[in-house]
Amino acid sequence: MREEQGGTGNRRLWWLLSSTGAGNLADGIAKVAFPLLATTLTHDPVLIAGLSATQFLPWLLFGLIAGGLVDRLDRRRAMILANIGRAVVIGALTVLIAAGGMSIWLVYAAALLIGTAETVAESAANALIPSVVDERSLESANSKLQACEIVGQTFLGGPVGSATFALFALFPFLLTSAGFALAAALLVGLAGSFRPKPVREAGEDAPPTRLHTELLEGLRWLKGHPLLLRMVAVAGLLSLVSELAQAQLVLYALDDLRLSEATFGLFAFVGGIGGLLGAAAAPRMVRAAGRPAVLVAGIACCGAGFGGMGLIRQPVVAAVLFGLFAAAIVVVNVVFATARHTLVPGALLGRVLGVWRTVVWGAIPLGALLGGVLTEALGSASKTFAVSGAGLLGVAVLTFFAFRRFSLDDESASAGHAVHSDQ
Repeated sequence: MREEQGGTGNRRLWWLLSSTGAGNLADGIAKVAFPLLATTLTHDPVLIAGLSATQFLPWLLFGLIAGGLVDRLDRRRAMILANIGRAVVIGALTVLIAAGGMSIWLVYAAALLIGTAETVAESAANALIPSVVDERSLESANSKLQACEIVGQTFLGGPVGSATFALFALFPFLLTSAGFALAAALLVGLAGSFRPKPVREAGEDAPPTRLHTELLEGLRWLKGHPLLLRMVAVAGLLSLVSELAQAQLVLYALDDLRLSEATFGLFAFVGGIGGLLGAAAAPRMVRAAGRPAVLVAGIACCGAGFGGMGLIRQPVVAAVLFGLFAAAIVVVNVVFATARHTLVPGALLGRVLGVWRTVVWGAIPLGALLGGVLTEALGSASKTFAVSGAGLLGVAVLTFFAFRRFSLDDESASAGHAVHSDQ
C-alpha cells in the first residue's frame, strides 16, 4: 500500500518512527541489562560471551523465515504482535527475577525469544517504509529510521539500562517491557491495511501458496537480479571486514590508547554523534551526487576512519575518526536501504530483507572471530584496525567496479532478463 504524498503520509511515518523509537529504546536497555543480569548468575567468561553471541543467532536461524512471514502478513500487525511478544517475555523474566527463580539458561532462553521476535519487528518496520512515504521521500525516511535506532540504543538505552540496574535490578526490565508495549500501542495510530499483495500476472488468480514455496520464489527472484545480488555481497563483505576492528575496539581503547573503562564511553558517545550526523547528511549527499557515488565514498570513509585509528595513538583524534566511521556507515546503510526499497517489489521486500540480514548479521560473528585471531597474531588491536581500514578501502574499490554498469535508482537496471511472472 503506497501512501499518498502530503500530511497523511507524514503522520503515518511519524507513527511508525515513534513506535520504532520506543522499541529501539527498550532494545538498547535490554542489551545492557541482560549481560549485567548474567554476571549476577555466573562469572564464567564463556557463558557471558555466549549470551552476547545469542543476539545474532535468531537472524541466522529465522531471518529468512521472518522475511517470508512479513511478505504474507499485514506488516503493521506483525510489528504489533512481535512487540507484544517481547513485552510479555521481558515481563515474565521480571517476575522470575523478583521470585528468585532465575538461572543463566533462562536468561539465554529469554534472549533467544526476544531476538526471534526482533527479526519480525525489524523486518516489518523496514518493509513498511515504502508504504508510508512516496518514493521521493525514501532517503529522508530511512535516515530518520537510522536516527531512531542511534538515539534509542546508543544515547538513551545503554546509559538508562546501566543506571537503572545499579539502582534496582528489576528496574531496567520493567522499563524494557513497558517500552515494547508502548511500541505496540503506538502502531494503533498507523491506520490502514499493510498486507502486501502477491506479484502476479494481470488477471491471474492463483491459490495461496505455502511459506516454503514463497521463500523459494523470493530466492529465485533475487537470483535473477544481479544488482541486488551484488548489493548483498558488498553489504556482507563490508560487515565482515569492519567487524574485524569493531570487535577489538575495547582492547584498542584500553591497551593501545591507555584509556580507563570510564573514558571508553567516549567512543560510544562520539560514534552516536557521528551516526546522527550521517543520518542527517545522507539525503542531501544523495541529491547532490547520486547513490552510487555516495555509496563508494561512504565505504571509503569507513576505511579512512579505521585505517587512521590504526596509525595514531591520540585518544581525541581516534574518537573523531571513529565518529567518521560511524557517520559513513550510517550513510551507506541509508543508501542500501533506499536502493532496496526502490528496486524490490513490495510483495518481495520481506524475503529479500531476510536474505540480506542473514548474510550481513551472519558475517558479524565470523568477522569478530577473525579480528581476535588477527590481533593475537599481529600483537596489537591497532594493527587490526589498520588491516580493517585497508580492507574497507579495497571494498570501496570493488564496489565502484561492481556497480559502475548499474543504476541504483531504476528497477529495470537490476532486473535485466528477469521473468516477472516468477515474482
